[in-house]
Amino acid sequence: ARAAGTASDLRDRGRGVLGYLIPAALLAAVCVLAVAPPMPTTSSPSHWTYTVGAFLANELPFVALFWFALWSAQAATGGDLTHPLGIAALAATGIGVTAVAVIARRGFGARSELRAALESTYGPAAAASMPATRRWWQIVLAPIPLRGRAVRRVANLSYGDAGRRNLLDVYHHRSRTGGPVLVYFHGGGFRSGHKNREGKPLLHRLAKRGWVCISANYRLAPQARFPDPLVDAKRALAWARRNAERYGGDPARIVVAGSSAGGHLATMCALTACAHGSSGDPEAVAPVAAISLYGFYGSPGADRSARSSPHDHVHPAAPPMFIAHGDLDTIVLVDDARRFARHLGSMSAQPVVYAELHGAHHGFDLFRSARCEAVVDAIEVFATQALAD
Repeated sequence: ARAAGTASDLRDRGRGVLGYLIPAALLAAVCVLAVAPPMPTTSSPSHWTYTVGAFLANELPFVALFWFALWSAQAATGGDLTHPLGIAALAATGIGVTAVAVIARRGFGARSELRAALESTYGPAAAASMPATRRWWQIVLAPIPLRGRAVRRVANLSYGDAGRRNLLDVYHHRSRTGGPVLVYFHGGGFRSGHKNREGKPLLHRLAKRGWVCISANYRLAPQARFPDPLVDAKRALAWARRNAERYGGDPARIVVAGSSAGGHLATMCALTACAHGSSGDPEAVAPVAAISLYGFYGSPGADRSARSSPHDHVHPAAPPMFIAHGDLDTIVLVDDARRFARHLGSMSAQPVVYAELHGAHHGFDLFRSARCEAVVDAIEVFATQALAD
């Protein structure tokens, strides 16, 4: 009877320990995927590793570490670590924590990779102007990007006739004026996405520095087909030039930026701004520089003859461009970014900064991670150089 009671108690405790084992094992698996995702052979609008959140663990390792610590402490307090399932859960936690350590080391290593990219393009002085590090507590304890009191957001301004898909938000400093203008386009494979998603750390930082930052929606499939998104992007740039002074911006200094599909739009806007010199369009805006983060450089539609790839428009008069891409991007393969950076660099008379980030996935600009903070620091150096030329 005593043996039967012991077995029954062990089974009852086992059911409780599952509450530690299951989440710990799942999170550990996601962290391992973040460290070494199975790489596809071609770029595509989505990948299952992105869907399960490997990119989140890759940018928020300290959040994952918090949950591992919390679950382990609860299990230890309840005496669950002596149960066989508790031991298995502890082993899974150990694997997850090891993966977190690798993720964190790679994230903090991005700063030296970006500094090297700046040095190869602009020289040692530019690289030295990039801050050595950011405050740890912001990265560890405050990864969610917040504007701060100095920055005002003016939301849902219309720049076209496509309803909510032609709305933009303006971020500007409450007191500073005369700063440059950044126009940013979100990602989403031309099928999804919103102006309130990516790029917040960049928008907030530059707005605090006195820039006027604009984040714009654009038309998406299946209702829209390319070049509709590009038409919208150029309309947003034209709106920025007309209205920049109203918010304290300098309409003569417009920089275009984007992530993923938005990176495609940013590069296309920069490369096709004035038909390689003069378009005759009074609304055409030629950005002084362009920024592409984990950008897509292929053709959005099935028609490859439509000249819808940035490769189709590379020319010597292209503006300075900053390109950052992760070598573990499972949506847009790093080979695509390398190829475009080489093509542009071989043709353009202006600087091309290409930074390949070890361990980075798609979507590395959503949070104030160590990697994203380093990318924003590098963009500030790049923008200073580009605007000074």
